[in-house]
Amino acid sequence: MSCHLVLTVLARQGLCSSRLQFGVLYRHAVPMGTTAKEEMDKFWTKNTRLNRPVSPHISIYEWSVPMMLSISHRGTGVALSSGISAFALAALVLPESYPYYLDLIHSMSFGPQFLAFSKFALAFPVAYHTFNGIRHLLWDLGKGFKIPEVYRSGYIVIALTVLTSVGLAAM
Repeated sequence: MSCHLVLTVLARQGLCSSRLQFGVLYRHAVPMGTTAKEEMDKFWTKNTRLNRPVSPHISIYEWSVPMMLSISHRGTGVALSSGISAFALAALVLPESYPYYLDLIHSMSFGPQFLAFSKFALAFPVAYHTFNGIRHLLWDLGKGFKIPEVYRSGYIVIALTVLTSVGLAAM
């Protein structure tokens, strides 16, 4: 008796957790006693009965610096990508050249406070995403995973971001 035939017989008799379908032996494809919908209904019924929140739910977490930095890192990444994409699209579709629009902004005569704030608003996400990205690269090297180190590196990222952003806005 060939190996293929033995496996087919065992699979048909339910003696192993493999079955033959379309000439291919599928492992761990045993028939389920319930459907996925029935399992899902049981899951939600149990969670409703036990009054469990949908997890993860922000109301069950205590907000922390690492959590906020993680969310901010994702947000600045999305914002920077969107901004660069919008700028590139504008460069493609607007009728005039870059110097024309730069002169247009200069002719609006914004006050120095507005210009400083604008510079800060542009520098902050770039600086933050850069410094936090370096922090992530250090984590990729396996450094700084202890809880005090995570908090310390987070505070360093915040401090460097603010100092760099203020320095660039002052230029």
